[in-house]
Amino acid sequence: MIADSFDLNLSVPIDQISTRYSDNANDSNSVIDLMFLRCNFSEINSHTIHPDWRLTLDHVPLIISILIIKEHILTRKRTLTKNSVEEVEFINEVIALFAKVDASNISNILDLDEIVSIWADIVDCSWTKHLKLINITKCSKSWWNDKCN
Repeated sequence: MIADSFDLNLSVPIDQISTRYSDNANDSNSVIDLMFLRCNFSEINSHTIHPDWRLTLDHVPLIISILIIKEHILTRKRTLTKNSVEEVEFINEVIALFAKVDASNISNILDLDEIVSIWADIVDCSWTKHLKLINITKCSKSWWNDKCN
């Protein structure tokens, strides 16, 4: 079955009532609308049928409720502000430490890899030492000003 290949199960409605209402008095109402949900997902394992929301339609809404927990996730970014004291110190430190690395005897790719690795470690350590952690909010963008409020 196609649903099985997507790890889906047929949802069982909380109330077993018709989902299609016939316009023809000779036809009976039926349950032809189906909803498939993710297997073994306890938070979302059934749906409700709302015939009173049908209005002029011949089908009723099938509703699934998903619990959403309000959660504040603190998001931060690591940065060096352009032209800041920290940026100047970072650049000066990297330049001074790069100058101390002896790169005069690079004779093969392994030597080159080692020098590049040393330089990468210098940049990484210096960056970590001088960076600032700032909280990301809607006001974090450089274009944000008091007029945006």
